[in-house]
Amino acid sequence: MLRRQSLLFSYAVATLAGTIIGVGLFSLPYVTLRVGWGVMLTYFIVMGFFVWLIHKFFAELALITPDHKRLPGFVKYYLGAKWAKISRFTHSLALLGAVIAYIIVGGEFLYTLLANKLGGSVTTYTLIYLSAGAFIFLIGIKAIEKIQVFGLVAFLFILLGVIWLGRAEFSLFNLTARSFESANWFLPYGVVMFSLWGVSLIPQIEEMLGKNKKVLLRVVGISIILPALIYLIFTAAILAISGSETSTSALPGLAQKVGNGIEIPLLIFGLITTFTSYIALGLTLRQVLEFDFSLRRDWSWSITVLVPLTLYYLGVRNFIELIAFVGAVMLAVDGIFIMVMYQRHVLTTSWKIIMSRVLLIILAGGIIYELWNLTNLIG
Repeated sequence: MLRRQSLLFSYAVATLAGTIIGVGLFSLPYVTLRVGWGVMLTYFIVMGFFVWLIHKFFAELALITPDHKRLPGFVKYYLGAKWAKISRFTHSLALLGAVIAYIIVGGEFLYTLLANKLGGSVTTYTLIYLSAGAFIFLIGIKAIEKIQVFGLVAFLFILLGVIWLGRAEFSLFNLTARSFESANWFLPYGVVMFSLWGVSLIPQIEEMLGKNKKVLLRVVGISIILPALIYLIFTAAILAISGSETSTSALPGLAQKVGNGIEIPLLIFGLITTFTSYIALGLTLRQVLEFDFSLRRDWSWSITVLVPLTLYYLGVRNFIELIAFVGAVMLAVDGIFIMVMYQRHVLTTSWKIIMSRVLLIILAGGIIYELWNLTNLIG
């Protein structure tokens, strides 16, 4: 019994942490280059704490809520059908944005890995990448658990291998290189939030734990800390090697700096990171459509696959801008709903009341700023 509980705990951490560690990882070195380590570390400490609180509060809410609900289902249960409609829309857009980001970067990695030998365009390999995930969406959460365990372990080994292979190029000067502009100060906000966000999977994690639900809060804590530490190590390693030549998605610039010998493990590293998170989030999106929109399984699966593909073909392909917007706006709306539900149904201590109100102000302020900035860019 103890061994089974330990195994479930490991699966839960691997699933949540493995999903959090995703495409946002590859944006962090470039963003750090743009704003400097001081600004980036401040964002990681402050935003990391706030993101952990949101996850913790939602986990506490999940423990007192009937199973087989995703975030929009929670909103309907606690706030009513009217607010649930808004939550369904914004939560689905957030998941769609995340899925598209994985498709963009994963397709590029697969293209770079195979195109020299097999030929074909980026779009072709993106379609192959998407199709592989679409097939796995049909398997279910049990298969995802095993894939995430493998993916997380392989990710850590490959990360260590990349650092080892690139050690000769390490430079303290490169590590501190930056291309600073004050206009970039807000850039890490949405990116860091996106990179550490795993709220959508918490109800699945709670269900996965079965009778051992009491460890959910510990699972959430470890699953936030582990990605944050890995992100900082990865960012430092990339900047120490690539310096001012760091590319927007990290790996191409690193491969160019170190040489072709490291290209294959780098791209495998990228594929493992993006693909495991892609299939977990795609499954979550399908379940939101199935459980909360009451769609048939075949329809929810079709939407999960075809809508991201359509948007990709329509030109949604800049992944840093995409994840920054999704993080600052769509995920923030999810966070606001969680804070409101938590304030009404779980709050017990004064510090939680204060922190939930602070979080509401920060999330709302981030949405306003991002939308105002987007309006200025369009204008």
